[in-house]
Amino acid sequence: MKPQPSNAILNVPNVLTMARFVLSIVVFVLIPLGHFVAAMIVFVIAASTDWIDGWWARKYNQVTKLGRIFDPFVDKIIICGTFIYLAAERGSGITPWMAVVVMGREMLVTAIRGFIEQQGGDFSAQMAGKLKMVFQCAAAVASLLALNHMQTTADATATLPMWLSWSLQISVWGAVILTVYSGLEYVVAAARILSRQES
Repeated sequence: MKPQPSNAILNVPNVLTMARFVLSIVVFVLIPLGHFVAAMIVFVIAASTDWIDGWWARKYNQVTKLGRIFDPFVDKIIICGTFIYLAAERGSGITPWMAVVVMGREMLVTAIRGFIEQQGGDFSAQMAGKLKMVFQCAAAVASLLALNHMQTTADATATLPMWLSWSLQISVWGAVILTVYSGLEYVVAAARILSRQES
């Protein structure tokens, strides 16, 4: 039986989530300014706090109602926002339609999760959803490295090193495929829950 979330506001997981929100804003400022390495470092730090605050909340039983709302919201802000800003940069490897797919999936899953949990169902993250997050983060890092490479060579058409080109392509397309797949997985899971409730 899962422990019920508390009404606490200030604890370690929530502070980490708030820090991640602030760091996401820093990333959004750094990318348009062309500070790609700095943006990558801040993004990696921000993304790592997602794992830390989740681990801390479970280990020390500090799951809160605020955390259950704010944590996934901030996750979506940093991922969707980063993809949008990268899509605006030429040569990032991330196109506008990819950013739309990522945003659409997150909006759909948020709506489904809210409805299912309102009905009393459990809608925990699936493995594909967690793997999707890993590939999205890897895609953002590879994209920022690619932009930095083109910036340092002062040539927007410069050829990327083989390792970086492959890393970018694999992570970006892996993120897109897993984004779509995990979204469909949630739709199917929601349909099963609803069908059981109606029977």
